[in-house]
Amino acid sequence: MQALSIHAGPRAFQTLREHGLQPQHVRAIPAAAGGPKGLVLNALDQFIFGEWLTRATAPVHLLGASIGAWRMAAACLNDPAKALAQMADDYLHQDYEHAPGKPPTPRHVSDVFGANLVARFGHRTHELLSNPRFRLHVFTSRGRHLLRRHGRALSSISTPLSYAGSFATNAVSRRAMSGWWERVVFSDPREAMPFSLRDYRTHSAALSAQNLPLSLLASCSIPYWLDPVHDIPGGPRGAYWDGGITDYHLHLNYASMPDGTEPALVLYPHFQQSVIPGWLDKFFKHRHHATAALSNVIVLSPNPEWIATLPNGKLPDRADFKFFGDDVAGRVATWSRALTESERLRDEFTAWVGGHADIDVKPLV
Repeated sequence: MQALSIHAGPRAFQTLREHGLQPQHVRAIPAAAGGPKGLVLNALDQFIFGEWLTRATAPVHLLGASIGAWRMAAACLNDPAKALAQMADDYLHQDYEHAPGKPPTPRHVSDVFGANLVARFGHRTHELLSNPRFRLHVFTSRGRHLLRRHGRALSSISTPLSYAGSFATNAVSRRAMSGWWERVVFSDPREAMPFSLRDYRTHSAALSAQNLPLSLLASCSIPYWLDPVHDIPGGPRGAYWDGGITDYHLHLNYASMPDGTEPALVLYPHFQQSVIPGWLDKFFKHRHHATAALSNVIVLSPNPEWIATLPNGKLPDRADFKFFGDDVAGRVATWSRALTESERLRDEFTAWVGGHADIDVKPLV
């Protein structure tokens, strides 16, 4: 059974037909939110960033929300394969102190996870921001109005009300949800993203040694699981939450990126075929389809039939934290097996780009 599925938008489809997939054609790589699901891409990530893209001739923009931001930051370090392997190991072995029968407090998770990000990235900011090949862009969601600040007494009432308001406005229009949430992107100051971000209320800020670990923590701060990060240096004041709220799968206007002397493609290693705009759009199936904005996008994703062969017949996901409870060893063993099995995604992609395997590329729909 083939593990890897490949889908392409019309412009990307034409480029593949004429040239195949070449490293010098890749100008951007998005990385979705989705928690442990992103672990299945680890071996593929290690090959793409550690080996294949070393032949890229122009800067490649790496965009990430939540776990995707963590993945892309690791890819920007000097030995990306080693850093990505460490990132997967850190995620696998997450374990937080908690009272019997209760989940860990968001404050505790934020403290422990934030300390790990500082340990992995705090002393390597210059290395990351001087990478000769990659440009990092970390997506966060800044709360507005009732969500602008977060405190225990205030949040017990305002946060649920604000989420209800967010859901209602998003049901009417994704753009209308910007009354509750603003997209704030912390970017490598050397170069802006090469496509438009006019689809949604957006603020841009420069990544720096003062805000890199904090912006990564904010991008991963899932409401109710972690506390928000307040007043990130270099960005507007306020409470910052998970980047997946505004940009779950980073369904952006990639097609506005013009071709140059070479085609300009977006390569998207993803845990599913569909590219969903925001987290609340999960509930609106009509927003799961490809749009003209994805014309130059190639999505690499696991075949659903292959996923069914993984432990418990699914990708690792956040529900596993509850399912396994205090059986951390059981969760780690299950997720580790899924990671080992997912090496097939890397092997099939390697064979395909090397011209040693034929994978039927399907339209992105």
